[in-house]
Amino acid sequence: MSVKSIVLAGVSACLIAACQQSNSSSEVETPDAPPVVEDAVWTQGAMVAAADPRAVEAGLEALRNGGHAVDAAIAVHTVLGLVEPQSSGIGGGGFMVVYDYESGETVVYDGRETAPMAIDENLFIEDGEVLGFLDAWQSGKSTGVPGAIALYKTAHDAHGQNEWASNFETAIGLAEDGFIVSPRLAGIVANERIRQFTRLDDHPVSAAYFYPDGEPLAEGAVRDNPDYAETLRRVAADGIETFYTGENAEAIVATLSEAPRPSAMTVEDISSYDVKVRPPLCGNWRDYRICSAPPPSSGGVTQNAIPGLYDRLLPEDASEPFARIRAFVDAQRLAYADRDHYVADADFVQVPAMDLINPDYLDVRATEVFAPDEKPTPGDPGVALGGNPMVGLWGQDPTEDAPGTTHFSIVDQHGNVVSMTATVEAAFGNSRMVNGYLLNNELTDFARQPRKSNLPVANAPAAGKRPRSSMSPTIIFNQDGGLKMVTGSPGGNSIVAYVSKTVLGVLDWGYSAQEAAAQPNIIARGETVGVEVDVPGGQEIADELSALGYEVQERRGENSGLHLIVVTEDGLEGGADPRREGVALALDE
Repeated sequence: MSVKSIVLAGVSACLIAACQQSNSSSEVETPDAPPVVEDAVWTQGAMVAAADPRAVEAGLEALRNGGHAVDAAIAVHTVLGLVEPQSSGIGGGGFMVVYDYESGETVVYDGRETAPMAIDENLFIEDGEVLGFLDAWQSGKSTGVPGAIALYKTAHDAHGQNEWASNFETAIGLAEDGFIVSPRLAGIVANERIRQFTRLDDHPVSAAYFYPDGEPLAEGAVRDNPDYAETLRRVAADGIETFYTGENAEAIVATLSEAPRPSAMTVEDISSYDVKVRPPLCGNWRDYRICSAPPPSSGGVTQNAIPGLYDRLLPEDASEPFARIRAFVDAQRLAYADRDHYVADADFVQVPAMDLINPDYLDVRATEVFAPDEKPTPGDPGVALGGNPMVGLWGQDPTEDAPGTTHFSIVDQHGNVVSMTATVEAAFGNSRMVNGYLLNNELTDFARQPRKSNLPVANAPAAGKRPRSSMSPTIIFNQDGGLKMVTGSPGGNSIVAYVSKTVLGVLDWGYSAQEAAAQPNIIARGETVGVEVDVPGGQEIADELSALGYEVQERRGENSGLHLIVVTEDGLEGGADPRREGVALALDE
């Protein structure tokens, strides 16, 4: 099959002919400007798309009981934390973007983990040397204060319709009665590289859970988790204080105080955790309005910058389909360079988020040409927009994000929406288990080397700071305010590329939601372009890019987990990434 036929698979000829959408400049709106809903009553139905059918069913049941999309999100995520603990859970955090249909307002709940108050920028410096990722990951120092439970409560207080406790019932039941171990969980637990790089089977509690009798959990085995059930039961009955104070907080601190490299976390760090309620970062692109999470998330910046740069990089005659792939690659390269340099916790450092998606800046940025085998450098929105230079404020940061993450998308029967990405960072997080759940290693998302060329790195560690995240939960509206798309993915720093693939795949390349999720992943960050070659079309794309001079990294076993919902004339259309075990299901009529 040719590259041209791959790119056009399932796409009508009008994509590259007379009815092709014209290139137009992005326009930035104020981040919290609400769309205007034309219809008083939502009539398109409801859907849940997530990484495990049991979690999807829990979300649908919450909706059947009259719940808001936020109620369904709590039900979904508590189940995911049980059945795919390698990806996320209540020992981690996440970002939830919520759209309220009646008011037209979109809000972001930032449940990102925070650093202990006793640390400084040298968190991962020992004897003057920077700790390697593995040493940092498998240490007490890597864990931030978990934000997921507090995120649930803050969002539920604002939007929930079901009783708080009811949203935990499915997860509690599965934890008590036992759940069937899926092929993916069994495969990861048995993976020798996981056993080599994690300390999952070294910690007595996690070893007993994942390696009973010394053997990895087997596919099809029934695994109960009474400790997880009890933790959730207490949160459901007595509130989130049971998680953030008392025995649970003390257990977290005690576990993290163990060697190697004990944490500085205290029970006061845990009890003082708070969720940040933020406006989304939104911009206009063509006939759409793209809204995602602001810093420390990368979503709002990258999911607006990549489509905007893509339009500017397309040649006037874009009839050759591969021109679109090349524009996508180069847009990613520029956006990643900016994201890596500027995005961090905006409560601690100056992040020019709105400038980075300003159409005048994108006009300039798109003219900054880098050879295919050259590493793009960050742009300077200060200079481009007629102000003071900004690029020299920070040292360059190549921090890698590990791919222990999940994403789910929900539309409820009233038109309310949740796009949520949650994580414990690397696979199985910190590998340390407390009261039935794994702790995160989220602080390794900070720059382990806090200064470069005598300049501070924006994403350096600091007391109480939240590390930069690649998580990009995204909601897209038509310009009239109507919902168009809900999307997101796990995948470490590749999340940016995965999610933007679905944005362009659905809105420019003409794919269905499922086709967009299944297309070859293309990740263009730094000097290399990673191309997923073990799916149809990937090898040909890799070969074409190599011929153009790009340094191509052929990738297999990609870790995306795209779960998206698209509004069509016929109703809701769901997509679930075939690389994982998820589904997208509509609510029963």
